Amino acid sequence: MRVAAIDCGTNSIRLLVADIHDGSFKEVDRRMEVVRLGQGVDQNKAFDPAAIERTLKVTQEYAAIIASKGVERVRFCATSATRDATNRDLFIDGVRDILGIEPEVIPGVEEAALSFMGATKELQEADGPFLVVDIGGGSTEFVLGRTRVESAKSVNIGCVRMSERHLNLQPPTADAIAAATSDIDAAIASAAQDVAITSAKTLVCVAGTATTVAAAALGLDEYDRYAIHLAYIPAAKVHEVALMFQSMTRDEIAALGYMHPGRVDVITAGSLVLSRVLHATGTAGFIASESDILDGIAWGLSIDAR
Repeated sequence: MRVAAIDCGTNSIRLLVADIHDGSFKEVDRRMEVVRLGQGVDQNKAFDPAAIERTLKVTQEYAAIIASKGVERVRFCATSATRDATNRDLFIDGVRDILGIEPEVIPGVEEAALSFMGATKELQEADGPFLVVDIGGGSTEFVLGRTRVESAKSVNIGCVRMSERHLNLQPPTADAIAAATSDIDAAIASAAQDVAITSAKTLVCVAGTATTVAAAALGLDEYDRYAIHLAYIPAAKVHEVALMFQSMTRDEIAALGYMHPGRVDVITAGSLVLSRVLHATGTAGFIASESDILDGIAWGLSIDAR
């Protein structure tokens, strides 16, 4: 079965077209565009019209790709920013008109479950239980389980939200870093009330913040998803990379060969979230996974069709 999954988050919108047959997964097309749909949502609780326009433009491009690939099933999932925006119907109506399907604004718990499915499909059961951490633009999901989700919590700390709330200067001030750290630690502590974040054998981190930190830790000259996927990154390197980004100017970050242009303004906040996650869990390091909620959405489409 050929399926298409679209994950529309606070910072980016991504497309995956894949063939899934009898448990085998073959990627046909994978794309990502940074559209910053969640621009200003933390402060204004509503989408900026320009952000909606940017996102719908890319959705139209994805619709054309889907139409050209002979896709049988499509699912569009929107996450943190869309949950928070009071004018989300403007965006949802636009997506429906373009794709001809009902876009889904999924709750944090389902977002967590899809991330877990995508992140752990290639891992050995013996390496569980797994804690999957998905640092997005608006929220971060903590998901614990072995072969299925046993507990999960979504908290409102993401790279865009923390950048807009605290780290809007580059390099940030010491006071701004302290304020962001306090916010992040409080949210992680809240997640830990529902998810035993120190009990996992393996920590798996997914999405752009984690993979970009992995690229930095590995010393890559350019972004290489195959070098990053399933790489083990020691906690000490994570803390080192987070401090590095905190000390750099915006131009210095933008000049890094592995840095996506749309991540330049938010990687300092994102890497701080990741650093604090490593600190709170007490794990020696994490596995970086390029398979995440997008892959989980695709797998789910094939399962639902049975």
